[in-house]
Amino acid sequence: MQVEHVLKQPLNVLTEGQRASYFDDGYLVLPDYVPTSWLSRLRSAMAELMERSRSVSQSNDVYILEEGHSAAHPRLHRVTSPQDQHATFWEFFTDPVMTDLAADVVGPDVKFHHAKLNVKSEQGTRVFKWHQDIPAWPHTDYSPVSIGVYLDGCILEQGPLSFVRGSHNGPLYSMYDQAGNFVVRIRDEDLGWLREDMIDRALGGPGTTVLLNCRTIHGSLENRASRPRPLLLPVYSSADSFAYTPSPIPSPHLGDIVRGRPARFASFDPRPCELPPDFRAGYRVPWEAQRDEEHRSAGVSRY
Repeated sequence: MQVEHVLKQPLNVLTEGQRASYFDDGYLVLPDYVPTSWLSRLRSAMAELMERSRSVSQSNDVYILEEGHSAAHPRLHRVTSPQDQHATFWEFFTDPVMTDLAADVVGPDVKFHHAKLNVKSEQGTRVFKWHQDIPAWPHTDYSPVSIGVYLDGCILEQGPLSFVRGSHNGPLYSMYDQAGNFVVRIRDEDLGWLREDMIDRALGGPGTTVLLNCRTIHGSLENRASRPRPLLLPVYSSADSFAYTPSPIPSPHLGDIVRGRPARFASFDPRPCELPPDFRAGYRVPWEAQRDEEHRSAGVSRY
């Protein structure tokens, strides 16, 4: 659904000012939004997934491990598709606390695309360089929104999500390096205009929630704190927005209508979007791609 049509819809959760801020800035931070009752259930579900990871010795389709991970001391960067690993996450993603919020920025009919649980373990988790999301999973319009929930809150030392204000209204940048590798980051030479005063960081207590437009430039620094920074990230779109490349993170719930009704016609935004590689051949997580790019630049073998 196009922005001008979304703005005509009645609001469920946000105020008019908050919705305007989202569309002006490309993101919105809602302190302490998710109720304590839900946070307790989500933390319990995450603890179960962490416990299962003790038997994993190398990254796989579900668990992306951090350096130092062991059975005695689990260290995770990500759990892929948490809704497929524990029923509590899908219950949460389809609860009005999330779907009504999504509807306020995508329109009344809401579709689920994918989700991640970025655990971001303590003391040394890698940075995620400046990037835009939509080139990894292009849609027929730019309605997709990631809704990030800090399960335990986030302080500056934990590497919060950081955004470039208003960048969703600017160009989409290439996510390929000079050698043609899909590295999910914007090239340094394309960011010469970026200044510190253009950047905002999402900080807050447990349940603080971030709405992030799919075109907004964002990233995060390493987690230097002594505790992890779990961030739950489901992605929704309007029901009339359709992905036209294979998803890098497939799920049986891909395309499920979680609020309202399915669309009979597609919404189209004529602004072009660079295509990702064909993920049917496999998907490499962004941190691996960025690490290998650094090694190539330094002339260091990854082995």
